Parts: sequence; C-alpha cells; structure tokens
Amino acid sequence: MRKAWLPALASAFLLLAFAPIVRAQALPLTSAPASLDDRHKALADIFHEYWEATLQHSPEFASALGDKRYNDQISDYSVKAENDWLAREQGFLMRLAAIDTAGLTDQEKTSRDLLMRQFADDEEAAEFKEWEMPVSQQGGIYTEYPRLVAELSFTTVKDFDDWIARLRAIPKAFDQVTTNMTIGIDDGRVPPKFLLEKALDQVKQLAGQKPEDSPLATPLKQLPASIPAPEQERIKSEMLDAIGKQVLPAYQRFARFLQVTYVPAGREQPGISALPDGAKYYQFLIRRTTTTSLTAEQIHQIGLDEVKRDEAEMLAIAQQLGFKDLKSFQVSLKTNPKLHPASAEVLLDAYRGYLTPMQAKLPQLFGRLPRAPFEVAAVPDYLQKTAAPAYYEAGAPDGSRPGRLRINTYNATELNLYSVEDIAYHEGIPGHHLQISIGQELESIPEFRKHERFTAFTEGWGLYA
Repeated sequence: MRKAWLPALASAFLLLAFAPIVRAQALPLTSAPASLDDRHKALADIFHEYWEATLQHSPEFASALGDKRYNDQISDYSVKAENDWLAREQGFLMRLAAIDTAGLTDQEKTSRDLLMRQFADDEEAAEFKEWEMPVSQQGGIYTEYPRLVAELSFTTVKDFDDWIARLRAIPKAFDQVTTNMTIGIDDGRVPPKFLLEKALDQVKQLAGQKPEDSPLATPLKQLPASIPAPEQERIKSEMLDAIGKQVLPAYQRFARFLQVTYVPAGREQPGISALPDGAKYYQFLIRRTTTTSLTAEQIHQIGLDEVKRDEAEMLAIAQQLGFKDLKSFQVSLKTNPKLHPASAEVLLDAYRGYLTPMQAKLPQLFGRLPRAPFEVAAVPDYLQKTAAPAYYEAGAPDGSRPGRLRINTYNATELNLYSVEDIAYHEGIPGHHLQISIGQELESIPEFRKHERFTAFTEGWGLYA
C-alpha cells in the first residue's frame, strides 16, 4: 500500500522535496540529533509520538485496539481536522528526514522508511481529496459505530457511559460528513450512482429500526450483574434516549440527504477515470496499493495472462471429470444441489468443518502461533446485501476479543460450497488470522508497524495460505 521508491531516496533529497510544503505550513525546523544514542532516542520518540497522536486522532481505532482512554470520543471529520492532521504528519516527516541513518539497526531503518513512505503517500493522496467521498456500498459513517460497538467490552458503568457519550456525539459526525460530501458534489467527486443506491438501502435499514433493536443498543443485552439495578435502569434509559432522540434522527436526515441530493448526483460511469484527475488518481492508487510503478495496462495484462493460465488448468480438471468444456462444467456447479448449502447455519458449519481440523494441525505447520482466539461468525444483517462472501475481522491485541472470520449468509441457499475451503484458509486459518494476530503481538517493532497493512503482503499471505 506504500510507494516502492521512497525508501531508496536519500534523506537529503526528502528534506529538500518536502521542505517547501512544511515551510508553507509554518512548521518549525529542528536541529538533527548528532550522536548515535541521540538518534536512537529521537527515532523512538517520533514513533511513540506518532502512535499516540494516531490514537488521539482516531479514538474509534484506539477503542478497537482495547485502549479505553478515548472511549467517550469520536473522530473529527471536518476539513480543518483533515488539514491539521496532514500538517502534523509533515512535521513528523521533517523530523524523520533529518535523522542520519548511519549506525541505526535494520529494523529502525525499516520503520523509518515505512513511516516516511506513509507520510509521502498521505501528502500525495491529499491532492485527490479522498475525504470528499467517504461513503460507499461497503461502509462509511453509517456503519462505523454499529461495527465499533461489536468490538468493545462493557464491564463497568464507565464503559456504558462512554458509549452513551459517543452516541450523543454521532449527529455532529454525520453533519461533518454530509458537509464533506456536499463539497464533493461541487468538485465532481462522487461515487457511482448504482453503488450509492445500495448504501442508501443500508442507511434506511439502520434508520428505520426501533432504538432497542438497533445494533447501537447491543450493550444493553449484556449488562453485568455487578452493576446495581438502579444504575442499570439509568444506563438503559439514557442509551435508548440517545439512540431514539439523537442518533436515529441523524440517520434519517442522512438517508434523506442521500435520496434527495447525493444519489442523484452520483456519477453514471463506474470507472474512477470519470473523476477530475481520475487517471492520475488511479495511477496513484495502483502505486499505493501494489508498491510498484506498473501501469494499469500492465496490471490488466497480468490479469489476462493469469486467467488464461488458470482456465487451462481448470479445463484439464473439467475434462478429467467428464465435461467437454468449461462452460458445461460451470453450469453443473450451479445446478448441483449438493454444492449449495441448505441454510445459513449449514454454510457456517461448512466453514467450521475445515477450520476446526486446521486449528488442530497448526502446531505441526508453524513454529509460532497467535495467542488470540478465533471464531466463525455471520456478517451483521445490515451489511449482508453488499458485503463480500467472507472477510476477516481482527481481534484485540491483548486477546480480549477473538479474531473473526465473518461469513455472508445472505441468500445462503444460492451460495456455493465448493469455494468454502480456500476462503476458510485464506481469510481465516492459517491466513489472515495468523498473519494479523501475530503481527499485533510482536514486541520488537514500533506500535504503528503492528497494525499497518500492505496489500501485497496481506493478500499474498492469504493466497499462499
């Protein structure tokens, strides 16, 4: 997900390249630490400061990691906050670029290069105003807090009060995001209309629920017996009041904005080339995602070559099974009732049927295993219509929340069983669960690296698994 060329650049070049940007923000230039000990400390200080700033900037992320310091807060989605964060990253970048790498350990150099690459990517991404398109059929502000509540622990009165405080702040967040999307309309930066229509359906579903049925009220289903009855009644009353009188009206206003203003403004062409500077933006996304300088045409050709190779192998298998061509083989897959689950629970059990024995086999295959537990669970109802067939949901670094393989059970009987095995190993075990959980548990690297995701590695490991 980061630029491949940045680590190869000399610090002096980076300092010159980014100095005009930073000076424009009136950021102070600091003197470079000289001794090796000073440089070790300066680097460690930057990594620590950046991580703490990240958690404060994104309190939802901090909460998902099990850090409860900001549990009563939500992110600032305003344009000012976007610009302030970018300026802060530029300040970190200048400090990193000023540190001479001579004598630093390989891990220190890698951490420095990765963080500098991230800051450079964020600076370049700012040109394309990604904050103007914060909503898609796969999520956005409307899914942020239903998803978050499922990742939190509620054991004390403060846990519940923090969540109530967050609920009361959600309407402001919706207003900020709506403002950003309105600016996006003016700038011609909007998602495809047919995808926004799917997002609208999800928003309407969440907006139309009773307070007690909303996923935002999930904590009320697990009120600990240790909390006195009067406090339980207060918590229940305040939480449902916040959902019913503040949050659901915010969802309803957002649904009206989508239906009346945003969806009609959605672009007709699905390709990102329809956006201003769309071709340039697409090439940036390629570089950020793949860490290569390949063009869209080159990557497309790689895909065509891979499909051709795959289809040749598939044809050989189909012929061994008595089919004359791939088309007749694929028709048989769709019409064979044995290859389709009879219910949602049968589908979930099919995944567990592969993953349970795989868990038992892991000690024979790997020298290190994650401490975090693992489970299979269904995709939440409000996401099912547009979610992927399956995805991995990282657990808490301290093991208090398991990693989850989420299975989409929407129209389960129309899904297939023949892809279950490879999806189970890719998304679950030994795929993303081992990779992400072990990464979070590492002790010899800065915190930010434990939670970074690089597509080539992440999906490469899933494919290998």
